[in-house]
Amino acid sequence: MVLVEFYGPYGCFTRPEMKVERVSYDVPTPSAIIGMLESIYWHPGMKWVVDRIYVLNPIIHTNIRRNEVKDIVSCSNMKSAMRGNDKPQYIAAGLNILQRAALILKDVRYVIEAHFDLTNRASDADNSGKFQDIICRRLEKGQCYSMPYLGTREFPADFKLWPKGKPIETINDTRDLGYMLYSMDYSNPENIQPTFFHAQMYKGVIDLRNVEVLR
Repeated sequence: MVLVEFYGPYGCFTRPEMKVERVSYDVPTPSAIIGMLESIYWHPGMKWVVDRIYVLNPIIHTNIRRNEVKDIVSCSNMKSAMRGNDKPQYIAAGLNILQRAALILKDVRYVIEAHFDLTNRASDADNSGKFQDIICRRLEKGQCYSMPYLGTREFPADFKLWPKGKPIETINDTRDLGYMLYSMDYSNPENIQPTFFHAQMYKGVIDLRNVEVLR
């Protein structure tokens, strides 16, 4: 088990039901947290599991406007270009740019309690103690494969190992957070489905150890 602190001036954990304007959940989703942890350390022989989310700063929303592009690269255009047809293989930002509003989180700070399980891709040389030592060493040195971010890449996250034995002072806030995105189910590559869970925060803590995952 490890305790990792993530913090930054802004965060945006986008609700999938919002189709145009971005609106953030009140707290980070488990899948976003796993992405942050994997940016610090990833290995095919282990997988991260989030146990608890500790919210240290009050939940504050703010509105901003951001430049985005309205289109995505067309898969059919790429296939057509591979056949020799004259189809665009890029997005021209100057022609597709537009401004969108976003409701994001301000001054975020969390402590994440997580553990890892060994997978069937672990070798004979892999073990829990080895991975634990590597993870703690990387956190102490501030090492990462890529910069972790708080929901979207525009909001990079600072991180550090939470000191052993130090109490975690969370906000005194209890609320029903409703249904939140849990993860994506990749068991069927031809039919990838999102999974959800009913999130509840008690005195600043979201306990994920025994949640019911819904499809």
